[in-house]
Amino acid sequence: MVSKASDMKATGDQATILAQYADGPSQLENAIKGLSESGLDMAPSRGGWSIREIVHHIADGDDIWKSCIKMALGNEQAEFHLDWYWPIPQTTWASNWAYARRPVSSSLDLLKATRTHILDLLAQRADAWERSVEFREPNGQITRVSVGFVVEMQANHVFHHINRILAIRQEHGA
Repeated sequence: MVSKASDMKATGDQATILAQYADGPSQLENAIKGLSESGLDMAPSRGGWSIREIVHHIADGDDIWKSCIKMALGNEQAEFHLDWYWPIPQTTWASNWAYARRPVSSSLDLLKATRTHILDLLAQRADAWERSVEFREPNGQITRVSVGFVVEMQANHVFHHINRILAIRQEHGA
């Protein structure tokens, strides 16, 4: 038997979260502004992803979670899961999706397009923020996640990684 956990809803103010979500792409572009192609390959000295890899990770994460938002807006009886994604380590996805070798421009474009697309959809549905879908976690537990929760999570995800990028730049004096 699969257990059900409580609903996941946004914890912050909707207007503030939407503004942060909308601003994420430009904040990311500002964080990498002025970096050369080799500068994008700077990584933490203690190991971890390069700036280039982080940019691709952010865009891909947004693209994946976009499906959850669209599912909740279209069919609240649906179940969103990442069973195809979770068994494989993040580093393997980064390798499989060539994060270290690709230019970042297409991922920046994807992030902007995804955010604009979702914001346009949300503006058309008065009930969008509270709509939800069942989400199957890796342990099999099912949680209802609201659109607001996913938007807040993705807004925070960008800013978490922007801080990592800024730390890498500072470490390398860039």
